Amino acid sequence: MRSHESLVAEAKLLTEEPDFKGYIHDVGGPTADFRSPACEKQLTKGACPGRQCLFPEPCRNLKADHSDYIELLRKLRSLPKVKKVFIRSGIRFDYVLADPSRKFLKELCQYHVSGQLKVAPEHVADKVLSRMGKPQNKVYRQFVKEYKDMNAQLGMKQYLVPYLMSSHPGSGLPEAIELAEYLRDLGYMPEQVQDFYPTPSTISTCMYYTGYDPRTMEKVYVPTNPHEKAMQRALIQYRNPKNYDLVEEALKKAGRTDLIGYDKKCLIRPRYSGGGAYGGGTKPGSGQAAGSKGPGKQRDDKRTGKKKTIRNVHKKVKK
Repeated sequence: MRSHESLVAEAKLLTEEPDFKGYIHDVGGPTADFRSPACEKQLTKGACPGRQCLFPEPCRNLKADHSDYIELLRKLRSLPKVKKVFIRSGIRFDYVLADPSRKFLKELCQYHVSGQLKVAPEHVADKVLSRMGKPQNKVYRQFVKEYKDMNAQLGMKQYLVPYLMSSHPGSGLPEAIELAEYLRDLGYMPEQVQDFYPTPSTISTCMYYTGYDPRTMEKVYVPTNPHEKAMQRALIQYRNPKNYDLVEEALKKAGRTDLIGYDKKCLIRPRYSGGGAYGGGTKPGSGQAAGSKGPGKQRDDKRTGKKKTIRNVHKKVKK
């Protein structure tokens, strides 16, 4: 963990750059708000070998405290030439909620968000979250509520941008569809999606290669087929027309054709071939072929043989 002195010194160097505009764009990084030991025991005996501080529930010995981080951010805000200090990523929302004080949440919203704050729920299906070592989805929903309420209290309109992942061990098509439905209800489609990729020395990678959760030795479903991974990714961005075929295939394969239709709860609309089969063309009942302008448009003027256009109807008056 870097000291206050080191970070402040680097910030001062930034302010001396000729193109510095007054903005420090990110004082974050992975788990940015972890700046103190989790508990007193950790100082002498290290981290617990068989337990996690925040998963599945916050440990009763956890001392969630943001005071050091708040002090650092205040020092950076007070530097000459600095207009704004932003935190763009790295906030552990479950750790924020574990802190009995809401002082950090208030200062975060008031001073350190540039309209949008990125957070990493990564998924919404509890079955997948448990494999990730993440808290249940209800914890994220609680953070969303408190973040919204705090911004309302401050008279600010700021939003959350969720970072999401597809094809993590434990995620099948049903879980991917659950995530797509959550995004539908949220009215949000992420521009970028992270597809799970195994990296060394992680529990998730162990599951990916063995098919077992090493913590419980339970068998875990692992999506490894490239086509299924593409379907899971497409479901997160189901509004993108380029993903239509993959989304349709995934919904049919999962037995969720109830999400193909014209109801507001549907993810995609059916295609119509024009010959009674769904597969392309226009919506049934439209009364016209795909690409048709419809009756009464651009009719030929029988008297002149010219099409009626603005140029022909509204001729310039000769002086």
